[in-house]
Amino acid sequence: MRFEKPSVKDGAAMWELVNQSTLDQNSAYKYIMMCEYFANTCVVAKEANNLVGFITAFIPPEKPDVVFVWQVGVDSSQRGKGIASKLLNELIRRLSSEGVRFIEATVTPSNKASQALFQSLARKHNTQCEISEFFTKDLFPDDDHEEELNFRVGPIKL
Repeated sequence: MRFEKPSVKDGAAMWELVNQSTLDQNSAYKYIMMCEYFANTCVVAKEANNLVGFITAFIPPEKPDVVFVWQVGVDSSQRGKGIASKLLNELIRRLSSEGVRFIEATVTPSNKASQALFQSLARKHNTQCEISEFFTKDLFPDDDHEEELNFRVGPIKL
């Protein structure tokens, strides 16, 4: 298993992985753009040159010590192997020299797997995982979307 920066050629495979999962769907263009403009803050996992997992993330301009994780995707055939944790740790390793000390992500209350992922990350790095209200349900245009809670892990020291 290799963990590396994505190239624009990985965008379509990222999109396909999302479309075969329960993740929020975005356009293929979004994934290609993330690979082009945010490759340093994104990670792909490849096994035998096949994309089996990814993280899309960015550093918010107002928070240079934070990397915001937009999406974590792992192919269903690879679940239970710790790939999501390994992707996050690769992201931390890569960005620690740039002053990133916190990981933030939004997670819905029903997404227990993502909640456990970020709480486990905090435990493994012997740091805090603060959970706070972030995007309330009324902000979304339909009644089907849950609120999004902010998970803030850190400070992380390597």
